[in-house]
Amino acid sequence: MSRTFIIAEAGVNHNGDIELAKKLVDIAVKGKADAVKFQTFKTENVISMHAPKAEYQINTTGGEESQFDMVRKLELSFEQFKELKAHCDASEIEFLSTPFDIESANFLIDELMLKTIKIPSGEITNAPLIYHIARKGVKIILSTGMSTLSEVEAALGVIAFGLLQKTETPSINVFKEAYISQEGQQLLKEHVVLLHCTTEYPAPVQDVNLLAINTMKTAFGLQSGYSDHTEGIAITIAAVALGATVIEKHITYDKQAEGPDHQASLSPEELIQMIEAIRQVESAKGTGIKIPSKSEMKNVEIARKSIVASKEIKQGEVFTVDNITIKRPGNGISPFEYWNILKEKSVKDFIMDEEITLK
Repeated sequence: MSRTFIIAEAGVNHNGDIELAKKLVDIAVKGKADAVKFQTFKTENVISMHAPKAEYQINTTGGEESQFDMVRKLELSFEQFKELKAHCDASEIEFLSTPFDIESANFLIDELMLKTIKIPSGEITNAPLIYHIARKGVKIILSTGMSTLSEVEAALGVIAFGLLQKTETPSINVFKEAYISQEGQQLLKEHVVLLHCTTEYPAPVQDVNLLAINTMKTAFGLQSGYSDHTEGIAITIAAVALGATVIEKHITYDKQAEGPDHQASLSPEELIQMIEAIRQVESAKGTGIKIPSKSEMKNVEIARKSIVASKEIKQGEVFTVDNITIKRPGNGISPFEYWNILKEKSVKDFIMDEEITLK
């Protein structure tokens, strides 16, 4: 049975408060998530002073301030991330974070020694950042919201080129060459997991397109999972049933809290429910081999049927459609033999409902 790796996405739902960030870690631990993930960035490195807010951000936080000002309030310092990582280590849950700039990527990989880095959907065309991370040789979880297959392939080419540690000057052509090379393909299989995603908060169910999980798995031959922005837990559970190997879902301490992502996040109780349901789905998926299960074998004779006498039959009498029928239990001659028995002669007397035997 394969086990789904579940990431509780704390994101920026700490609202810039280290104590709330620790609380989110505790919620992830209680929910039995495999990892808790944050977002590491220097606001001035990633957002222009003139960048507008997204529609969902305006809906949740108002339109008075700029995206820069909103995000600056959600930023944690590198020192605070060290404290947060220590809290995760003490709580025995894996700490993950998404870097949005090269300085933050260096901090996470070189100072916090993270072995896995999550690249978000919005950075999938940020080739310099992707290349820099790939050169570090870490595992990469790549979200693919807003992307076409060709855009995903382009990003994978950058990653393959970085993992190969090539000395050529980066370019679109060398990325393509790295992607199609046998060694590049092998390194991608060893280092990369793709996440299907719909980049809207909350994501409309009709826009989710869960079947794209397996489309990517088939197209790229890589593990594929799902980063879920829908409300509730139903779609996440369905993704696991469809074969998602990694699940990412936002969590919060209060869905009514101030901030851009709280409303599209799971409450602590919902996180527990989701993970319990996912573990049940994993157990239910089985091997895919269509054979009777151990638990149902005892019901075979009870549920199936045998050939029995539909009325009294004398020895030597011919079996016909008028004197035999099919009834439970299934411990006698199978109904598949019904036509073979017709016109055979009875070897003994049978009373009504007695199991037919040929000896």
